[in-house]
Amino acid sequence: MSPITGPGLGLGTWPARRARISPDAPALLDRYRSLSYAELAQRVAQVAGGLTRLGVRSGDRIAYLGVNAVEVLETCFAAWSLGAIAVPLNHRLAGDEVRYMLEDCGACVLVYSDDAAELVTAAGPLPPSVRHLVAVRPAPSRTGGPGAVEFEAGLAAGPPVPADGETGLDDPAVLLYTSGTTGRPKAAILTHGNLTWNTVNQLAHVDLLSTDRTLCISPLFHCVGLSQVTLPALLKGASVELVERFDPALVLSRIADAGISGFAAVPTMLQMLCEHPGWAGADLSSLRSVVYGGSPVQERVARAWLERGVHLQQGYGMTEASPGVYMATRDGTAAHPPTSIGVPHFFTDVAILRESGPEPVGDEPGELLVRGPHVGPGYWERPQETAASRADGGWFRTGDVVRADPDGWAFAVDRVKDMYISGGENVYPAEVEAVAVGHDAVADCAVVGIADERWGEVGVAYVQPRPGAVVDPDELRVYLAARLARYKVPRYVELVEDLPRNATGKVRRVELRDRAAAR
Repeated sequence: MSPITGPGLGLGTWPARRARISPDAPALLDRYRSLSYAELAQRVAQVAGGLTRLGVRSGDRIAYLGVNAVEVLETCFAAWSLGAIAVPLNHRLAGDEVRYMLEDCGACVLVYSDDAAELVTAAGPLPPSVRHLVAVRPAPSRTGGPGAVEFEAGLAAGPPVPADGETGLDDPAVLLYTSGTTGRPKAAILTHGNLTWNTVNQLAHVDLLSTDRTLCISPLFHCVGLSQVTLPALLKGASVELVERFDPALVLSRIADAGISGFAAVPTMLQMLCEHPGWAGADLSSLRSVVYGGSPVQERVARAWLERGVHLQQGYGMTEASPGVYMATRDGTAAHPPTSIGVPHFFTDVAILRESGPEPVGDEPGELLVRGPHVGPGYWERPQETAASRADGGWFRTGDVVRADPDGWAFAVDRVKDMYISGGENVYPAEVEAVAVGHDAVADCAVVGIADERWGEVGVAYVQPRPGAVVDPDELRVYLAARLARYKVPRYVELVEDLPRNATGKVRRVELRDRAAAR
């Protein structure tokens, strides 16, 4: 199948907007094809028929490995229609990691796109549970690989199978593996009810219309791409354009060419977009909603977007909460610092864990507790980890330290596990990093704690200079000392070309801690 043509690096063009939910309205688009809602429903029923012929039954796990594509969602929806559980996997992992996840979840079918074919080979021998391989658009030289059936001919070409009608809101829908920044990944279980309530929360917070055209640049193996972008848009009858990999030039082009009204990103993406040579001439007039999360955006980045008339809305969440917990409101962003994560979603309870029990979130930082119908039941076959993640009253322990101003607008202070204690004082790396990136020569910074005989722990700052800039470590420490308490200033400053990040853009602090300890 050859890519459809049109403006924007090979991506297609949408038909005219429709101001209502309609079977003929465009639902999904990738660089190969577009589907209306009626066509998507038909395709899902056909793929469900193909999975049924492979022996898939309710409760089975169906894994997908590959970049964003229409087939990812066809596979997920087909699995759900049969009562099976979708397991989208990170295509940026190593073979050993993929094999571990397939074995951990007990997937019986692995669907993969051609870009992941070599990764599937590297993951071999696959666990015995994987009975069937399904190749999406295999290259002619591969023809699907040994033992694989082709998605179109073997899965989507047969008679359709309707939804079983027996799946309930409490049944598992998807397993999403956590990022693994603090250890080996585990699969968070999200039910159909969790995804539904998260969608309701998102639509209550973001004014999404059926005429909107959303760009999905976040990977669909991550909760943001699936739950914060795609599912809310499809529930409203809007359109979702899937981008295989983040590319600033492509994103800026598609915003203008397709009239994109919104997307979700991590701060690194927002920075790369506004620093791209095409930024100044890009037409951003169609944008109404740009949300981001993962960490606070740098003030200069937020200012660059605001100068173009685009209000950024920061959100906060985690995979286990489907993922939305907090989000800034569009009208409230002007009156609050850009570092605020906003207010709780509508059907979300929040509290702070104290020795006496849960207390309201206030000015004194503490570990955030979350409760609501969007919070998942736990981790796949991990009863001990599930129990450890819960506090009395059914609260989920986030491991994140937050505080809130008198208006209820919250601020993510840091991860509990990222905090270190120097000379008896708590040091939250995020606070130090936020000051460091205010330096004109600093593009990014990550701080970790290491053991010290005198102070217990001291900080090590890994600093990424801005292009063409020179950072003097001693001068930077003087800069920080003028703005922070002395015990918060890192003892060591190390310059790096790039900070190590996982697939969702989060800094891999475990790697930095290991590096610091080794040196």
